[in-house]
Amino acid sequence: MKNTKRTMAKITKTLPQAIMERRATPSFDGAPIPTEDLKQILDAGLHAPSGYNMQPWRFVVVQSPEQKKKLRAASYNQAKVEEASAVIVACGDADGWRKDLDLMLQMGREGGMPESYAAQAKTSVSNFLSSFTHEQSHAWLNKQVMIALTHMMLMAEVIGYDTAPMEGFEQDKVHEVLRLPMSYWVVALLAVGHLNGPDKYYGGRFEMSHTVFGEEFGKPLK
Repeated sequence: MKNTKRTMAKITKTLPQAIMERRATPSFDGAPIPTEDLKQILDAGLHAPSGYNMQPWRFVVVQSPEQKKKLRAASYNQAKVEEASAVIVACGDADGWRKDLDLMLQMGREGGMPESYAAQAKTSVSNFLSSFTHEQSHAWLNKQVMIALTHMMLMAEVIGYDTAPMEGFEQDKVHEVLRLPMSYWVVALLAVGHLNGPDKYYGGRFEMSHTVFGEEFGKPLK
């Protein structure tokens, strides 16, 4: 893999610990985040799975005080946007597949994709994604981008950072602040840094019997 030579940050939590102990951080201390740590977090997102491997996510990393202040104003004035070491603005590009399909198929062939599948995918992927309405496109992008954002969030926690995924923002204002292309759809923000003050309380989680069924709705998982 291309990124194996990158220096890996020290692992401070196991993945199960990160999943069980993570909280949406209420306040950050604002300390700068080392570039290598930030790239490791981003790289985790870039390795997420996606439909047809189209990888339609696009990430804008906001770190400067001036830009974080503007982004805060576009995010209902939430202080953590300005306090975080970095805010990763996770977007989906509705037109990304038009530019990236050939490149995706080329990478696939290099990884062992059969030529017959590549030829079929060139048509089927184009037909499928071009048929979307605006609403269907945004729904599809939401699913793809959130998988990548979750990868980044958990990697950040594993290497010792605190995180806050955020859906409180105004789409048009974030577009304006970041000068995003019209085809971009902002899905969520991920604030990353170190906790300042007390952590958020544990809100609890429903028992498995409340939300998980076996074989069909209403039957308990055995």
